[in-house]
Amino acid sequence: MCAGRTTTAPDRRAYRGFVEIMRPLDGRRWPFDVALAAVVAALQIGGTYAASRHQTGRLAFDALAFILLAAGPLALLARRRAPDAVLVFVFLVTLAYSMRGYAHGPIFLALIVAFFTVVMAGHRIVALTVLGAGYVGFLWFTYWFGPDRAPTLAQMGALAAWLLVLFLVSEALRNRRDRAIEAARAREQEQSRQVADERLRIAREVHDVVAHNISMINVQAGVALHLIDERPEQARIALAAIKDASRETLRELRSVLGVLRGVDEDAPRSPAAGLDRLEDLAARTRAAGVPVEVDIEGDPRDLPTEVDLAAFRILQEALTNVARHAGPATARVRVEYGDDDVTVEVDDDGGGLMNANDGGSGIVGMRERAFALGGDLRVEPGPRGGVRVLARLPLHKVPVHERS
Repeated sequence: MCAGRTTTAPDRRAYRGFVEIMRPLDGRRWPFDVALAAVVAALQIGGTYAASRHQTGRLAFDALAFILLAAGPLALLARRRAPDAVLVFVFLVTLAYSMRGYAHGPIFLALIVAFFTVVMAGHRIVALTVLGAGYVGFLWFTYWFGPDRAPTLAQMGALAAWLLVLFLVSEALRNRRDRAIEAARAREQEQSRQVADERLRIAREVHDVVAHNISMINVQAGVALHLIDERPEQARIALAAIKDASRETLRELRSVLGVLRGVDEDAPRSPAAGLDRLEDLAARTRAAGVPVEVDIEGDPRDLPTEVDLAAFRILQEALTNVARHAGPATARVRVEYGDDDVTVEVDDDGGGLMNANDGGSGIVGMRERAFALGGDLRVEPGPRGGVRVLARLPLHKVPVHERS
């Protein structure tokens, strides 16, 4: 009966007794199942009883007829837990009712509901087996063992067509349900991917903010410690730079972490990170003891927000690496505004190539920022003997799967 599918543990337990079968699988669906069984029972019993009063040559509607018609709707209460067993049971009691010679009527309602349940569960072999048994049973068993006459060709054709329509409609509903489930799963996966991307973006922002400003603080603290006794005025300047860098760190961290909390922050008192803050970035790097030259090529203009932010963060990370790894060095920053892209470049004349490439998540983060926008980034020996970081960012994002 159940060939072609694997019997699950709940299905096996369902056959151990009537009480176990009647237990609902999902308590939240129990009210609907009770209501459905009640409606089917009312239509099946009431409709057939009303029809029996106008039919002759059939057995009178008695207690056994009532029991057989009520057994099917009652069994529907267990259709979610043991759909195959319920379908077979409802088929047998419905066939028994017909073979007894009782009046015709809407006696197939419970059988149709049980059949749809089995098809929706994906148990096609069971469903097709019951269809075949029903075709033979309701045509011939009621003739061989009951009061009906031999079926005509018209009756055989009509029943075959009706059963085919029943199967096709149930299959169509199941396919529609499966497509809806798959679409919902795809939406959920897309939402999960967007959440993961947003977390990665926030992690990059936190890294870039903390790495740059803490590096500046570390350099200035070393200067202050070195000069505090012999040249206190210059130490005071270094301490003031530490104060500014720490305040900037806290402000940017509040802005970034506010996204995680989902609460409104006070409007920032300085512009959002972008190339319009390049001079501030250069000034903070100079305050850390690294001379910085800035060269702008092309016509500066407003950029897409994500491109503007990525360009600024790449320059910030590159200057941080110069301050941390290059030793005594000067840095040159170049920004070139093209028609379709923007190019940012930082090169120095220090000796930090190996250290910079071993810098861990910093360079990885720069590459990921550029790649996410459809651009590219290179870290290589510079023309002045140090390290050159060169990134090209298109102004219109190219999806990753379209890139060669």
